[in-house]
Amino acid sequence: MSRIGKKPVELPSGVSASLSGQTIEVKGPKGTLSFAATDDVTITIDGNTVSVEPRGKSKRARQQWGMSRTMVGNMVTGVTDGFKKELEIQGVGYRAQMAGNALKLNLGLSHDVEFPVPAGVTVTCPKQTQIVVEGIDPQLVGQVAANIREWRKPEPYKGKGIRYAGEFIFRKEGKKK
Repeated sequence: MSRIGKKPVELPSGVSASLSGQTIEVKGPKGTLSFAATDDVTITIDGNTVSVEPRGKSKRARQQWGMSRTMVGNMVTGVTDGFKKELEIQGVGYRAQMAGNALKLNLGLSHDVEFPVPAGVTVTCPKQTQIVVEGIDPQLVGQVAANIREWRKPEPYKGKGIRYAGEFIFRKEGKKK
């Protein structure tokens, strides 16, 4: 039995869900998200709750049960609160700023990096060394943050680079004489 799958998803006030076949659509104050579930699960909407049940006892049905319930829960969280990833930049001369709909990064390369911000995500720079990625889709927010971090990953000797807020970088000792 899936501990996650057994729990129904509560719909807060201001959020509505509609079901057409195996596709569930959730509308809220921040936007609309949809998810197409596989045929291994059954999704039902009862008033203010959405529940997911497996069809059969197969391993795939049990796997899809918990995953589908988590996807529905993430959609409800996304349209009500949204998701946020914070990135920190460390290094002498490393900085970021918004230039229109693109993120301009100075990362010690021979050129400035222009990162175009995709639709559905908001990127802000409260400080020159801080980047905040926000949106309603957790997969898209995480992917954009990972793509930004990919330009200059934190290195283990001095810790320079782009890291997630609160991320621990394992530091190595340098050469000895």
